[in-house]
Amino acid sequence: MSLNDATLAFIGSGVMGEAMIRGVLHRELVPRTSIVAADPHAERITYLHDTFGVEVTHSNRDAARTADIVILSIKPQVMSAVLPELDGQLKPDALVISIAAGVPLHTLSHGLSNQHVVRAMPNTPGQIGKGITVWTATRDVSGSQRQQAKELLGALGEVMYVEDERFLDMATALNGTGPAYVFMFMEALIDVGVHMGLSRRDAERLVLHTMRGSVEFAMQSNQHPAELRNQVTSPGGTSAEAIYHLEKGGLRTVIADGVWAAYRRSRELGESSAKS
Repeated sequence: MSLNDATLAFIGSGVMGEAMIRGVLHRELVPRTSIVAADPHAERITYLHDTFGVEVTHSNRDAARTADIVILSIKPQVMSAVLPELDGQLKPDALVISIAAGVPLHTLSHGLSNQHVVRAMPNTPGQIGKGITVWTATRDVSGSQRQQAKELLGALGEVMYVEDERFLDMATALNGTGPAYVFMFMEALIDVGVHMGLSRRDAERLVLHTMRGSVEFAMQSNQHPAELRNQVTSPGGTSAEAIYHLEKGGLRTVIADGVWAAYRRSRELGESSAKS
């Protein structure tokens, strides 16, 4: 079955679910009549219907029962309640794609009595098609289903497949949680600019364009970030002085501690979902 012929059910249609719906329709991967979005909040399903023209429902079971592909775009904390609700309700050959952080493949496949499962970790920039999603799949996922998953996740931006599921928790700490680190660093730079005397509007403009330009330059240069940093760090200059104090303050250690904490939390979420 080609993706264009498949029916999609979104279980939980929050920010990332909406981002995938938007991307799928923008790329014309499936017609809007082939999508049903389930969400417990009335205002949410009204918004999705009015915005995208897709079918909507409050019932997860009704959404998933006839779908060829079921996307679990829910929080990991509610997975233990949703899996029993859907167990035995899916088509035998339905493909399940979960974007819930930390929830392992065996928990998903066992909880749904379905072995055709993909686990993925997208990130926030996927809302504008500029994200990157790391994903893996069970052995029972067929070649055609893998292609379907790749196309669907590609609606959010770049995709990266990994054979070993262990890398999903690592990816969660880097690409999944990564935007939060970047936004926090941006916020800190803007606050410093205001503290020095710039208007907040001017500080935001300087920081946002500097961040965007630096990332685009790094992607095009194919050089290691350390090489690029050296290029703008003149002996005895302003960059050298700033970097000295950042290193003295333990910037790298603090970042590493934060990422490791995110990784451990991802593992904890997976363990708690397995016990539920």
